[in-house]
Amino acid sequence: MESPNIIVTALAFLTLIGSLVVVHELGHYAVGRWFGVKAEKFSIGFGPQIWGRVDKRGTLWRIGLLPLGGFVQFAGDMNPASQADESWKQLPADERNQTFQSKTLWQRALIVFAGPAVNFILAILIAMGFLLAFGKSVTPPVIDVVQPNSAAAVAGLMEGDRILTLNGRTIETFDEMAKEIVMIPNEQVVIEIERDGASIVKQAKVAAAIEVDRFGNEYRIGRLGVGASKMEVREVGLLEAPWAAVVQTGNILRQQVIGLGQIISGRRPISELGGPLKIAKVSGEAMSLGILTFISLAALISINLGFINLLPIPMLDGGHLLLYAVEAVRRRPATPIVQEWAFRAGFAMLAAFMIMVTFNDLASFGLFGSG
Repeated sequence: MESPNIIVTALAFLTLIGSLVVVHELGHYAVGRWFGVKAEKFSIGFGPQIWGRVDKRGTLWRIGLLPLGGFVQFAGDMNPASQADESWKQLPADERNQTFQSKTLWQRALIVFAGPAVNFILAILIAMGFLLAFGKSVTPPVIDVVQPNSAAAVAGLMEGDRILTLNGRTIETFDEMAKEIVMIPNEQVVIEIERDGASIVKQAKVAAAIEVDRFGNEYRIGRLGVGASKMEVREVGLLEAPWAAVVQTGNILRQQVIGLGQIISGRRPISELGGPLKIAKVSGEAMSLGILTFISLAALISINLGFINLLPIPMLDGGHLLLYAVEAVRRRPATPIVQEWAFRAGFAMLAAFMIMVTFNDLASFGLFGSG
């Protein structure tokens, strides 16, 4: 199947990233307004303004030229990194009370946390919709097929074995087991099985396989070499759906944390990290496969956006929350010089990260002779 054209890809990317950034920033904006903080700017994208409008509350709603994020600039902020402008202290009382810095520590923390939180909530709502529409996989983790010479065969797994745990994690469905295995290619796994009423512990080395999708994208995944002959799906009721969606979203978040840990520890190559160009490519491909696939990708990227923003890196929401934690312990904010260097370090880290993932994207497109 051919990749979608550049127009479809660009529209899909702008729709995906734009909507998720709007949701994220609306989280900050809504909680800020709840606490009485005035928003001076609500920006989708960075750089020169290509569209803008000031509402009756004095907030400038704008679209920037570079569609790679956004920010809400509250009264009292000096810049999108939320570094304080000390002149807020000289404002009249009514104006001063509308500044971000005038709020208590827990209020500022909630305003900052609201952005990532709304990204997770969006993913949960999407998951609820899919569960209500298509049900939930409840195939028992019972092995019906063992591929010859596979990791499972070498470990001594047999047809009829029921998988109880993987590395100590309880397994309730075959789908859950498969998602665990996919994340750990070339790694050792301890498998507890039930065979003829007895509990047996096996060890296996998960095989690494390269899968190629219909667009020619390659993915390195773990494979145990077992299968279930019949898949079972159960309907999910309205009362069950919220918690089931929370669990599903939590599992995806856990997989993302595991993946990042594998990259940091060297168990996965850093080349697997993708940037804006790769997201644009995948967005176009998902759009060409249908609206449900595109919405599913939006949920995945929304979780990823929430997770990344909670990393303790200055300039990200997690960096602000880290400074607030320091403030809570010290009973006073970090010194201006510490904050200044923290934001400079955060900017340098983000710039280096963007350069790296862009290099990975270009390499995956064959620009440097490999892909």
